[in-house]
Amino acid sequence: MLALYVAKPNELELRRLEAVRSPEGDEVKIQLIYGGICGSDLGVLKGKLPHANYPVRAGHELVGVVVEKGEQAAYDIGTRIVVLPNTYCGTCDLCQKGLTNICRHKKSLGINVDGGFSHEFIISSKYVLPVPDDLSDEKAVLVEPFAVVVHALSKVRIEPAMRVAVIGCGNEGMMAAVLARHLGADVTAVDVNPLKLETVKAMADIRTLAPDALSGEMFDVVIEAAGAREAVEQAAELVAPGGHLVLIGLANEATFPVVRLVRNEVTVHGSIIYRFPDDYLQAIHYLQTMPHPIERVISRIFPVRDYQRAYELASSGNAGKVVLRFKEEEER
Repeated sequence: MLALYVAKPNELELRRLEAVRSPEGDEVKIQLIYGGICGSDLGVLKGKLPHANYPVRAGHELVGVVVEKGEQAAYDIGTRIVVLPNTYCGTCDLCQKGLTNICRHKKSLGINVDGGFSHEFIISSKYVLPVPDDLSDEKAVLVEPFAVVVHALSKVRIEPAMRVAVIGCGNEGMMAAVLARHLGADVTAVDVNPLKLETVKAMADIRTLAPDALSGEMFDVVIEAAGAREAVEQAAELVAPGGHLVLIGLANEATFPVVRLVRNEVTVHGSIIYRFPDDYLQAIHYLQTMPHPIERVISRIFPVRDYQRAYELASSGNAGKVVLRFKEEEER
């Protein structure tokens, strides 16, 4: 069995492991189909996440099939599932308030516990959710990152004709722009990379601009998805009076025009990951029903043996979502 590990910062290893043990209790054994490479996967590889542990098996954007189950597991063999990669205790004060996404004891697959980039892996059935038969594997592998966007946009009420700007067209930024357009907003997507602007424009009727092309415009909702200081500061200047600034990106710091935000009653929302299962269920619903070809956010699908090329492309800044394929590789 092949599994992809980050042995230490800047060192990926494709390891051959013994077969996975049988699941117990509420556990299920998953045979992985696809695994998406995320910005946090790149952060672990580059040694930029202080809470990462090494060595660690990579991967948390996962779609697979249940191939074996414990006696108390909730799902039958053959069920296609997606994975919730962030644990929650259910008992801390934040979990008791329903804030499971910021559980005080949260662990994250592929960061500080082993992830799912393996032909098979074991996980509690508490952390998986079935996907409908009519949802393609290519859309299903997007459920986890799309749930991030669903959660962020749930903090504001997007209405038809509302003016929305998305700053940063990485994967989450592109998906946020498409979802806002689906909800009826007049969307402007902003990025320095023309290739990413072309990709988002191909998915929906979205206006695209370079950051320096914005001049004097104001928006009801501004979504910052670049995670860069300059992007956050520009986003804060673009919010109209009474508007909302939603921060998805993880910039370390930025300077805010506090007086202007206060006097204009701008609401600032921080948003991190998602609530499970609600945001996952909503993400699946949108992926089933939206007419927009959101799977075009996927730039390339590589067999897992080509992991080096996959990570290089994902790190290049010139690609959308890069996905690793596992299922066929196991059959070789």
